[in-house]
Amino acid sequence: MFFVIDIGNSHTVTGLYNKNKLAGQWRLKSDNKSTADELAISYNALFNMAGIEKSRIEGIVIASVVPTLESTWINCCRKHFSANLANDIFVVAVEDIKDLISVKLDNPREVGADRLVNGIAAWNAHKCKLIVLDFGTAITFDCITEKCEYLGGSILPGIAISLEALASKTAKLPHIDVREKPLSIIGKTTSQAMRSGILYGYGAMIDGLVKGIRSEMTQQEEEKVKVIATGGMAELIAPFATTIDLIDPMLTLNGLKIIYNKKVDL
Repeated sequence: MFFVIDIGNSHTVTGLYNKNKLAGQWRLKSDNKSTADELAISYNALFNMAGIEKSRIEGIVIASVVPTLESTWINCCRKHFSANLANDIFVVAVEDIKDLISVKLDNPREVGADRLVNGIAAWNAHKCKLIVLDFGTAITFDCITEKCEYLGGSILPGIAISLEALASKTAKLPHIDVREKPLSIIGKTTSQAMRSGILYGYGAMIDGLVKGIRSEMTQQEEEKVKVIATGGMAELIAPFATTIDLIDPMLTLNGLKIIYNKKVDL
């Protein structure tokens, strides 16, 4: 059994795989103030509720964009979950996975580990030109060639950031719940107008960026580039973005599983 950990700015998503079958999956808020022992208490409880013995963990893979939490998680795993590890904890770094994805950037170390993990997972599933959208704290667009080369991408503020900015930086705009679909683009109340602006606006922005990125990635107009979306807000925005072909909520965990099988379980 192996433990995969994706540490994001807002949430940490983890999974336990038993012979490549997902035995448990959890999504918790990322808290920079958490200690290694506090993380262990939380996950021991989660493992117990799922009927999983931590002593069965033989491998651990971590992808992180939060350095302070990365160190805490490594300490947690070494102290509490490493009794029967067959290999050392594997922390995803660009230089260690260059045989799985080729990074075509001037400074490859700049790209977040999660973006490369997503690219590896998407390419292994589809083996074609891809644009991978991850709806997290930020929304990232990652461009992958048919040879599994990472070309770069775009980054824009996530939906939660935009909603918080609207409510905190204006005197009369309230905090709203965008899970309710707007009846029309033209809102009849302030809340309706904000909901419409966020959902239709982000959908149009995503479609515009995808079309522009696709034109830079292709030589011929009819050449196909598949658009894969993942992340907590993907299902919310997908109905408003016609360019999204597929939602894969398991993309990052699947990427970590691939990395474990090809780099750790040797």
